[in-house]
Amino acid sequence: MQTPTFEESAKAYLSDTQLRRNIGHATHTIRDKRQTVVDEMPDWEVLREAGSSLKNRIMRHLDEYLLQLEESVRQAGGQVHWARDAGEANRIIVDLVKEQQVEEVVKVKSITTDEIKLNRALAEEGVRALETDLAELIVQLAGDEPSHILVPAIHKNRAEIRELFRKKLNQGELSDRPEDLAEAARLYLRKKFLSAKVGISGANFAVADTGTVAVVESEGNGRMCTTLPETLITVMGIEKLIPTWRDFEVFMQLLPRSSTAERMNPYNSFWTGVTEGDGPQEFHLVLLDNGRTNVLADEVGRQTLNCIRCSACLNVCPVYERTGGHAYHSVYPGPIGAILTPQLRGLEDEGAASLPYASTLCGACYEVCPVKINIPDVLVHLRGKIVDRKKRAGGLNAKSDPEYIGMRLMARAFKSRSRYERAQKMARVGQKFFVKDGTISKLPGELSGWTAMRDLKPIPNQTFREWWGDRDE
Repeated sequence: MQTPTFEESAKAYLSDTQLRRNIGHATHTIRDKRQTVVDEMPDWEVLREAGSSLKNRIMRHLDEYLLQLEESVRQAGGQVHWARDAGEANRIIVDLVKEQQVEEVVKVKSITTDEIKLNRALAEEGVRALETDLAELIVQLAGDEPSHILVPAIHKNRAEIRELFRKKLNQGELSDRPEDLAEAARLYLRKKFLSAKVGISGANFAVADTGTVAVVESEGNGRMCTTLPETLITVMGIEKLIPTWRDFEVFMQLLPRSSTAERMNPYNSFWTGVTEGDGPQEFHLVLLDNGRTNVLADEVGRQTLNCIRCSACLNVCPVYERTGGHAYHSVYPGPIGAILTPQLRGLEDEGAASLPYASTLCGACYEVCPVKINIPDVLVHLRGKIVDRKKRAGGLNAKSDPEYIGMRLMARAFKSRSRYERAQKMARVGQKFFVKDGTISKLPGELSGWTAMRDLKPIPNQTFREWWGDRDE
């Protein structure tokens, strides 16, 4: 199913001033706190490099590490299921849940299950999936969609959440203080945890040589979800591997500082298979591909799989800050979503293919990425693939497409110093028709998009090279 393009969706969200205030306030707060805890680390850049190197090694040997993980989980008493796509993953999970004869399951850290639309698949079989992460619960109660990787309800303020809880949780008298809202959710969820027979989780990491799965969070709901039910099902993208337990030394410093701006997450849960009389007595690990091996095959695009879902790139992105996550029509919004979603869905999806253009290429996302994913580089790479695809499909006519013609002319000019200098002189003459009061505030045709929101500086009468030549004389 084709999704709307980013350009089509962004216009509506840009006009929502309350949304922009909510997201702007939240992202600025998170990134300011992040900067404080990052500045405490004298070896932060060394940690980033270590994280990047580890992830690159994992991607080079992913097949070996996955087989090692499978064997480790089985030796620890767990069961491993391989899912090629969303449909296969949902069938596996639905069958496991139906075996337990339950009508409700509890879920946590579930962005991967959002990717495969597991809640809908369970609902079609008469099973309700209850989100237990506070922000995910807010989104679920509102019948909404997540708009942020780390803070799914970032687009809602406290007053909106209070009204939602009053209606959905039958809370008559409720203030909008964060502690009161959290307590209301806690009381509601506690009954669910104590009666749940099946828990479903995502995973931040899985250790290949021990079979250990890890979830890090800030509320404690994850621990309730992964320890109280009799059966635990974890859904994990195949890229979430780390080779050894010792590698947590790197990632448990990078992730909390980059995501929640904490030195360490308050709740860090680790489990390895099953232990008689302690925790779930049945553990299933569903390893999800869903397009990831296609991403791995792209030498430039594969670095996208290094992502540890910290959301730091969202919090610094000027585009995301103004449109919010819903404009991306993906569970992975922001800069990382702009490169991950098109690769997972395929460029034939027009909505997904529009996402690499949802960026100014300012590079802020690359600067904050804890594993040094060069997001701008991948964005440009994907844009090139989109243009090539249009050319092959006949949708791009070089003789009539003004943008294509303009880029080809610019490329030709930039290849030669003499042509470049002639182009500068021609531009000086041509701009006289558009310069007014020292600025260019209106351009014709498709170029008008540049001046609709900004003024351009005119080309100076003398270049630096010309000034330098005159100086020598």
